[in-house]
Amino acid sequence: MPSETPLPVPIVAVVLAAGSSRRFGAADKRCAILPGGRRLLAAAVARAQEAFPLLRVVLREDDDPAALGLAVSTPILRAPRAGRGLGASLGDAIAALGRDDALANVGAAAILLGDMPYIRLETLHALQRQATRSGIVRPRYADRPGHPVLFGRDFWPELETLDGDDGAREVIRRHRDRYREIAVEDPGVCRDIDTPGDLLPLRE
Repeated sequence: MPSETPLPVPIVAVVLAAGSSRRFGAADKRCAILPGGRRLLAAAVARAQEAFPLLRVVLREDDDPAALGLAVSTPILRAPRAGRGLGASLGDAIAALGRDDALANVGAAAILLGDMPYIRLETLHALQRQATRSGIVRPRYADRPGHPVLFGRDFWPELETLDGDDGAREVIRRHRDRYREIAVEDPGVCRDIDTPGDLLPLRE
């Protein structure tokens, strides 16, 4: 298959933050305070907003965005099936994107996780430049695939069908010929916050 020359496409960032975060303990991980004083989810959303003019944050149906430190203007998507796992939340989110007339010209979705606030802005910009309607792009750091993953709109119908907690691995597996990994020098693409100890500042 000939290599595809990436053409700039409008991208919407989708920050997944509807999980239960059981490994973090009893406290709501999304409200954890980072060393700089910002709440975890708010920091991840702020970083995404720096790179992507279009943004949606995915929450559970009973979540209060203000209590999570999000601005009133933050565009929210609700995930009715959040309790079924990450894949179900992603499926709910993608289905909502497809119904949104304001996003009709969007060619790709950048799927970010709400517990990954340390991704560098230049990494997000580099991934943006590689996004297409018919491709899947993700970063790779030190031989490890990372996040975010950018899915062209051609894959949205498959993503809508996701359920459970497996995420989009199967979608990627079925389309290896349209999947690319971009090498980056950014450990933040592989660093999520699972436990309180993970809140310590990143040291390379």
